[in-house]
Amino acid sequence: MTTPRDLLITVMDEAPGGDPAERGEVSLGLAGAELIDLLAAGAVTLGGDQGDRIVPGPPADTDDPLLQQAAASLVAEAPYESVGDWLWRRGRDLASTYVAALEADGDVRRQRRSWTFRPGRPVLTDSPDHRVAGDRRRSNEPVLAALVAAVGIRDEEDEGDAPGVADDAVDTVLAAVNGAVVELEALRQRRAIEQSAFDNIWRGD
Repeated sequence: MTTPRDLLITVMDEAPGGDPAERGEVSLGLAGAELIDLLAAGAVTLGGDQGDRIVPGPPADTDDPLLQQAAASLVAEAPYESVGDWLWRRGRDLASTYVAALEADGDVRRQRRSWTFRPGRPVLTDSPDHRVAGDRRRSNEPVLAALVAAVGIRDEEDEGDAPGVADDAVDTVLAAVNGAVVELEALRQRRAIEQSAFDNIWRGD
């Protein structure tokens, strides 16, 4: 299991009723989770004047295809890519990619819709990976807890902030995920205001 997979399973567990692939926050969180796992594997470090540039290292020691794909997509030349830029680039439609991977592995199935040819929303199966992610969530493991909070999922028993993470590089990634989620919401609000103004023009308001 990887942190991105644990994050997506947790989101689907705690926010049922919708398709997580439709949520931009989840994609940003998954991109951050990938980077955290690559840091843990020694495949990247953070450098640069601000300490937020992703510096590739040795090949990632992982058998997860999506983490391998993430490592292969790193910018390999100085001044390298910032964590924030990585989140927006790598995160594009990333939730859809992870839902498809979980479905291929049997961790997710599609609900049947008898009245339409469109596939139903994804739902979790009672798989070993599902149980492992649940154990990690219930233990309030700091990295997963912080990512879950960043993408907007709050457990009824959660109180205050997520537990602290004793790693400066991981803290940098988590802060960037939080900043990107705030920026995404601001973009949504701006577009909603612009659309409302456009609609008012056509109505003559």
